[in-house]
Amino acid sequence: MQCVKNLCRFGSGSLHVHVPSCMFWCTLKVRCQVRSVLSPDIISTVEFNSTGELLATGDQGGRVVVFQREQESKNQPHRRGEYNVYSTFQSHEPEFDYLKSLEIEEKINKIRWLPQQNAAYFLLSTNDKTVKLWKISERDKRPEGYNLKDEEGRIRDPTTITTLRVPVLRPMDLMVEATPRRIFSNAHTYHINSISVNSDNETYMSTDDLRINLWNLEITNRSFNIVDIKPANMEELTEVITAAEFHPNQCNTFVYSSSKGSIRLCDMRTSALCDNHSKLFEEPEDPSNRSFFSEIISSISDVKFSHSGRYLMTRDYLTVKVWDINMESKPLETYQVHDYLRSKLCSLYENDCIFDKFECVWNGTDSVLMTGSYNNFFRMFDRNTKRDVTLEASRENSKPRAILKPRKVCVGGKRRKDEISVDSLDFSKKILHTAWHPNENIIAVAATNNLYIFQDKVN
Repeated sequence: MQCVKNLCRFGSGSLHVHVPSCMFWCTLKVRCQVRSVLSPDIISTVEFNSTGELLATGDQGGRVVVFQREQESKNQPHRRGEYNVYSTFQSHEPEFDYLKSLEIEEKINKIRWLPQQNAAYFLLSTNDKTVKLWKISERDKRPEGYNLKDEEGRIRDPTTITTLRVPVLRPMDLMVEATPRRIFSNAHTYHINSISVNSDNETYMSTDDLRINLWNLEITNRSFNIVDIKPANMEELTEVITAAEFHPNQCNTFVYSSSKGSIRLCDMRTSALCDNHSKLFEEPEDPSNRSFFSEIISSISDVKFSHSGRYLMTRDYLTVKVWDINMESKPLETYQVHDYLRSKLCSLYENDCIFDKFECVWNGTDSVLMTGSYNNFFRMFDRNTKRDVTLEASRENSKPRAILKPRKVCVGGKRRKDEISVDSLDFSKKILHTAWHPNENIIAVAATNNLYIFQDKVN
């Protein structure tokens, strides 16, 4: 998503979005590109930082765009909550592995923020093979009055220096700089699908299809393999790792999910190699629902700890499930995301949509879940009231002060005026990546190459 240096223009509109009583009133701030864009601009990850003041997006072209929230102004109090471009930089470039004759894409797979320790911000970004630690800092002063250099930076002849000057700092226009501080590479044979920062703020883990590695943020040339599910004979391979995440409070605990629909919780205190899990969360399959697609749709595409650390949320192709970490036998809650697609699995298999990897997020209080769907729809589920809503993120609905109504999908029979037929859904428009502000009802929704930001109603 190119968004600076006149590469595109951002439109901004305000929408009053009324979500049913189980959710919240919010205003939609839409930032979308006016010009048509190519595939490198498709957003591939979205992530708020720990305070919610910054929002980072990564795209398939290897770029990272960071948005900053507007500060509250007495003159324009309604602008509080708008996110404007703060910094943009090229995180990864395309590479080629000559030993394996393999092209390494520049696409950003995941972004994770580190907790802020000083005035600078730090984030981790990864493509298929390499993780990078970036420092984002501001500079509004420049040094002047060098002794060994003139004002244009040329080295002066020492014999001409007759006086000693004390350098001073002069104000300058604010400059935001992004610099790579660490590059963690050459540790993954397979494609990295997730990264997660530990609560100790000293380590993080990177996960590929068969292995999970533990890194120290200060050491780039060495990592520790903590999970390895690669069989001695690759023909015996039955599952792959799809996602992994650290516990939000316990630095020794993490979970990882698999393509067979299971979630394993591991404790690093038990052994250096956590191939033997501490807990296994898996729902027994109903034999009556067994079909050719059962294994594909049961593959977990995302797993997230709740902020409290008590619950796990997982997303497979058709459902979102909430697990209590103290109960392994079955999920505590199951929510149907788009069950109307169950009859369309054959065509979804033919066009490869059945392999789409949808993410899921918690709100700040762990009471509402959000995940994406097709036709630019995204779903919210209130755990307290058990109500749900379907909303649409689209440029057609981004007129100022318009009301964004909940959408409904008609499966069969007579279709109402405000409903959309399941046969009319556009499967090329999909919301795979979403993020929720850690403290407020502000959400970011990535719809291909457009970023939509919903927020609480502003008076």
